[in-house]
Amino acid sequence: MSNPTQKPTKAFILAAGLGTRLRPYTDHRPKPMVIINSRSLIWRILDQLRQSEVRDVVVNTHYLPEMLDHHMRDYVAQYPEMNVHISYEEIVLETGGGIIKALPYFKGEPFYVIAGDSLWEDGSIAALAHLAQHWNSDKMDVLSLMQPINRMTLTHGVGDYDIDKTGLVRRSLYKTGAYMWTNIRINTAHIYDNAPDGRFSVLGIMDECEARGRYFALEHDGQWHHISTPEDLERVDGHYKQHEITGKGHKNGAA
Repeated sequence: MSNPTQKPTKAFILAAGLGTRLRPYTDHRPKPMVIINSRSLIWRILDQLRQSEVRDVVVNTHYLPEMLDHHMRDYVAQYPEMNVHISYEEIVLETGGGIIKALPYFKGEPFYVIAGDSLWEDGSIAALAHLAQHWNSDKMDVLSLMQPINRMTLTHGVGDYDIDKTGLVRRSLYKTGAYMWTNIRINTAHIYDNAPDGRFSVLGIMDECEARGRYFALEHDGQWHHISTPEDLERVDGHYKQHEITGKGHKNGAA
């Protein structure tokens, strides 16, 4: 019998997008390879996964795939305990179709899903560990990390969701909610069972989970940054260069 509170050991990183809004920084590199204080966004995600004992990771690629593949190989060369699979998409399959293509890797187990441009700072507890501690597949299909928009100071927040006292989420159709979706979550594999073929957004599946009362969320007590424009990137990079102490010990994350 499976353990409903078993900590996920696998993750999927969404890294196939074109990053057009971040140009010119993405003219010659995928958005997940953009640098914050000498280390790429996706290496920072892999650092967080490795520290949370998640060793099996799938990364989808499309834009400049050889560059991103080489970047992943460089990471594994430094941290050979990590097992990184590349899921190449000839056409961008979006946030839903990309997961469907990679679903066999997860063998029916719950797994983390993280956007390849995610950048966060842990609060009193590591964000991924916080999700794992509260995960329960008996009552949840999705457990997302949500960022209070009133604590977003470096980048602009959008009110995607509200959270009730039990942790259930309600999507705000008019973007007036108190929380922004970070696209960092744990989900079960079976929510994709009846998904369409090809490219599609995962939002419809999230809405179905919400309607069934199986979509929960946790408030992130640290910082999460929504890097969408060059100005966002420059502001956050300056903040990290000024304040990040532990990051200075890393090797450079540039390709």
